[in-house]
Amino acid sequence: MTLAINIRADNESAGEIERLWDQVAVFEVEASMRALGYRPHFTFAIYDSPAVDEKVAWDAMLAAVAGETQLRIEFKRIRWFEGSPLVLWAEPEANETLARIHAAISAATDPAHCRPHYRPGAWTPHCTLGTAVADERRDEAIAFARAFDRNMEVLFDVADCVVFPPVRIIAERRLPP
Repeated sequence: MTLAINIRADNESAGEIERLWDQVAVFEVEASMRALGYRPHFTFAIYDSPAVDEKVAWDAMLAAVAGETQLRIEFKRIRWFEGSPLVLWAEPEANETLARIHAAISAATDPAHCRPHYRPGAWTPHCTLGTAVADERRDEAIAFARAFDRNMEVLFDVADCVVFPPVRIIAERRLPP
């Protein structure tokens, strides 16, 4: 089973991202994000290896968010990760807290056990909107991303540790206002 450390939006403001999930779903083979049964989130680390167990991961997350409050994140752009399938994501405005949490988690666990895209120097803060854009809808999805001209703010208020698939929360802590 795979383990992930995240911060998620578990409040009304998450609807901003969830509406984008529905818009992006028209480009996908299957609606990927609603199928997770999990709220909008930022993932700081994913571990496939049993070398990082649930307790180590959760302890790293707790240490990383010690003293942190809820994060109000602003989004103004939609970007994509190349590949097949194409992945669309909401790009957060620069946020030192996201970078600090990621760095603290990486310092508390051995990044060699983390998936390469989540390691220091490779991690891109992103809130995924769709992971399964159909190859034949790629150009439309990119045009949608380029045309995005909104400014939205989402409150990320819960730190958690999950295993997947399917997504199952194994530990969580609400961040103070």
